[in-house]
Amino acid sequence: MIRTVYDTKLLRLVALHGKAKTITQCFYSTHFHHQDALDSYSYATMLQQAIQNRNPNSGKSLHCHILKRGARLDLFAQNVLLNTYVNFNSLEDASKLFDEMPLINTASFVTLAHGFSSSGQFHHALHLLLRLFREGYEVNQFVFTTLLKLLMRMELADTSWSVHAYVYKLGHHSDAYVGTALLSAYAVCGNVDAARAVFDGICCKDMVSWTGMVACYAENYCHEDALLLFCQMRTMGYTPNNFTISAALKSCHGLEAFEVGKSVHGCALKACYDRDLYVGTALLELYAKSGEIAEAQQLFEEMPKDDLIPWSLMIARYAQSEKSREALELFCRLRQSSVLPNNFTFASVLQACASLVSLNLGKQIHSSVLKVGLDSNVFVSNALMDVYAKCGEIENSVKLFIWSEEKNEVTWNTIIVGYVQLGDGEKALNLFSNMLGYDIQPTEVTYSSVLRASASLVSLEPGRQIHSLTIKTMYNKDSVVANSLIDMYAKCGRIDDARLTFDKMNKRNEVSWNAIICGYSMHGLSMEALNLFDMMQKTNCKPNKLTFVGVLSACSNAGLLDKGRTHFGSMLQDYGIEPCIEHYTCMVWLLGRLGQFEEAMNLLGEIPFQPSVMVWRALLGACVIHKNLDLGKVCAQHVLEMEPHDDATHVLLSNMYATEKRWDRVASVRKNMKRIKVKKEPGLSWVENQGVVHYFTVGDTSHLDIKLIHAMLEWLNKKSRDAGYVPDCSVVLLNVEDDEKERLLWAHSERLALAYGLIHIPPVCSIRIIKNLRICVDCHTVIKLISKIVKREIVIRDINRFHHFQHGICSCGDYW
Repeated sequence: MIRTVYDTKLLRLVALHGKAKTITQCFYSTHFHHQDALDSYSYATMLQQAIQNRNPNSGKSLHCHILKRGARLDLFAQNVLLNTYVNFNSLEDASKLFDEMPLINTASFVTLAHGFSSSGQFHHALHLLLRLFREGYEVNQFVFTTLLKLLMRMELADTSWSVHAYVYKLGHHSDAYVGTALLSAYAVCGNVDAARAVFDGICCKDMVSWTGMVACYAENYCHEDALLLFCQMRTMGYTPNNFTISAALKSCHGLEAFEVGKSVHGCALKACYDRDLYVGTALLELYAKSGEIAEAQQLFEEMPKDDLIPWSLMIARYAQSEKSREALELFCRLRQSSVLPNNFTFASVLQACASLVSLNLGKQIHSSVLKVGLDSNVFVSNALMDVYAKCGEIENSVKLFIWSEEKNEVTWNTIIVGYVQLGDGEKALNLFSNMLGYDIQPTEVTYSSVLRASASLVSLEPGRQIHSLTIKTMYNKDSVVANSLIDMYAKCGRIDDARLTFDKMNKRNEVSWNAIICGYSMHGLSMEALNLFDMMQKTNCKPNKLTFVGVLSACSNAGLLDKGRTHFGSMLQDYGIEPCIEHYTCMVWLLGRLGQFEEAMNLLGEIPFQPSVMVWRALLGACVIHKNLDLGKVCAQHVLEMEPHDDATHVLLSNMYATEKRWDRVASVRKNMKRIKVKKEPGLSWVENQGVVHYFTVGDTSHLDIKLIHAMLEWLNKKSRDAGYVPDCSVVLLNVEDDEKERLLWAHSERLALAYGLIHIPPVCSIRIIKNLRICVDCHTVIKLISKIVKREIVIRDINRFHHFQHGICSCGDYW
């Protein structure tokens, strides 16, 4: 039957008004009961309406009717039918229809290929497009745009140059659609120059082309070029859209050009894009990066709250800006809304819990994570491990680590850092060894953490091995790793290696200067530390609180009273730094060590807060050296009021009484210690040889080589006496005869460790000994002589500092 003019008009009218149900009703009432078939145009119109109204049943019904009536569709209508199945994701039916079509053209291939690509069946889509090329069908701009988008989705954007050649050959390179697709492909693979060449070749650039090029620059960190092109686009009269503005804001963020970013924000306001999700997110990033967190909060409050991205971003930026409480409050607001958190949201809020060391909140969020089934997500799992580690429950971190099926470098770093922060460097180093065994590549965080572990253990050999690994992986050039290397070498007694690392750094920051200044101070090389401080002042790096701890320690270690006073006064006057308890402790020790007790007490009275145990201990140590018993008792009383079980204070008080030969008071102190169950920490020294640490206590006889050690000590005793050594028995604070005191002196733990080192450590190597207490005067004297006798460098680190003994001289200048 021939379609009437009325039928055509009706179909067009209803199609224009988008009423698919009316079309179907008209169709059935007018023609179905007459067993009529419409022409191709009518079917195509109704199929397009079914697509528009997302009504797959209507589309399939129409197809059934076509088949039943034996209607012959033209090629255009067949492609519309094919597109109907593609749009409803019925790709199996679409493929079958494609194979049965009597005629196909380029549109048929592109339609089905687009369907395969959209559903993730990339290889089917690519095979179809290659068939189009092989069978000689027309290759137009739609083919190229579809192919280029497919290659990007397949992560094969780097092959787009071959497509580009074909585009150029067929003369489509100046087409805006093809050109934009090409520059997007080049942008993905980082070929910015090629993208710009394509952009310049487009004859009639549209808004999409400009946006694509601006985004290309922004995504590939060519931020200045992105902003220049953005300005050029506006000069030519184009109004930026939301994607252009978000790309420009990203470049402002990358350049830290915050004022320019505010200008772009003005453009967004004028164009009414400030509430757009992409623009709003970019603005949040910009203001958070600039430190204007209040402005970011205001922006967030003005944005629609129906998408998770702004919520997650704001929570993350709060957590990263030391505003952890605000992050938690925002997370609570999120939970009260209809928006559900994802793995990134949970990871950020857990970071806030870790910063606050809030175990209770961390456990509550862990429960929420378990409820939504995100506990196996690697980001969430890593954040949970961090919370438990920082809250002191490393066992729970280890359980999560073991249960984690997907471990990445952050997983390993989290557990390693956790052990380092808890002071268990040995386990951290063992985990690092396991990490390498699993072929997980360490990062700068890994290297800096395990170097800290080596420093805490004063273990040079692992530190050296880690240093060699950083050189192989080029991480030694990273400032964080280099700073950790300086710290490790300084704390392991190799200040020359620390200085060499410092000198090789291309870019030094405050941490670098602080590490080397504190390192020299720790080694008693005070003038070098102060010279470095003078050098630092000539750079762009500004001294901070830690810098002055190193500077004042250097002054106190060398007894430089005038310099100490000057630097202490300059803190607030020249740098606006309020002295904290560490600075006052250094000054009190400096004054007390020089016997300036009245000035030290006056300074104590000037402290604007309650003096801590550290200050009173420093003054007590000075009283012991100068035998100021009266003030020493006052200091000890203050310490014991704050820390009644402080064994060192009880011992120092006992020693002061013993020096005065007040044995009754010595007995009283020791009786009191026994009553409150306080035990004196035994003297302990250790020396490392070939990666093995050998420990010695006072009078130790447990070592396997003890006979050789005693023989070496007898030889050293004889040689040192021949060189003029006279034992100082006053350091043995026991009521025994001098002969017994001399015997006890040679049983000190550092002498046992030294004897072992002389026997086993090769002569070309220095002997490094670590001691948990302050080295006594007699050991200091005799080891100076021994270094001259055996012609070797001996390095001893006691509880306060390093002593470098060489050629009969100590680096401390006998002032410690």
